[in-house]
Amino acid sequence: MTRESEGLRALVAGARHVLFDFDGPICLLFHGCPADRIAAEQVEWLDERGLGWVLTDSERRSEDPHGVLSSIAERHPGSDLVAELEEQLTRHELRAARRARPTAHADVLIRTWVAVGVQLAIVTNNSARTVSSYLRGRGLLRCFDPHIYGRTRDLSLLKPHPRTLNTALTALGAAPETSLMIGDSLSDHTAAVRAGVPFVGYARHDATAEQMQRAGVPEHSITRSLEPLLEAVRRS
Repeated sequence: MTRESEGLRALVAGARHVLFDFDGPICLLFHGCPADRIAAEQVEWLDERGLGWVLTDSERRSEDPHGVLSSIAERHPGSDLVAELEEQLTRHELRAARRARPTAHADVLIRTWVAVGVQLAIVTNNSARTVSSYLRGRGLLRCFDPHIYGRTRDLSLLKPHPRTLNTALTALGAAPETSLMIGDSLSDHTAAVRAGVPFVGYARHDATAEQMQRAGVPEHSITRSLEPLLEAVRRS
């Protein structure tokens, strides 16, 4: 048994509740609808309404629609503009969900965890409507419903803020130390640390794994595939 598999097995053995990030660990949401295209459409939408002035030069060139929305929300909290942009992003996500590519082994991992009695939740910066739409299409909604906690109009509560994790833990009646989060970003890791929840980093790329290690995620808690995690669940 490798060090990675030993580490994952120990984390899995102690988990009674598992919190999944959505885009990455469960699917590649923007596989068929690239995020950079959505970001460009955000700019066009603002320009058409004479609101392009709200964007900085870097935001105008950004390929991250979620980041642009968060930045604008910081400068214009609670505004109608932010509410309209958030709704527009949700519509884009719902469109992307129809073409999203399932992450390898994710579906069977989810079903296996449910089969052994572990309760699951989604904690995401995406819209809960998007998550529900995708899961319904895969026949997985009942594995999580009603524990899907996503983006709200208060964008200051997006991860790395631990709000979605704390909400999920409270609703599940779960202790942080007997829970587990699976995420693929530094914001996921930071939110898990703040909530006191053990973390598994899903890193498809070397650069992501290196970033996670520099941020303090132990090497044995980082996996390049969900397959070792699935094997750990089956052996637990």
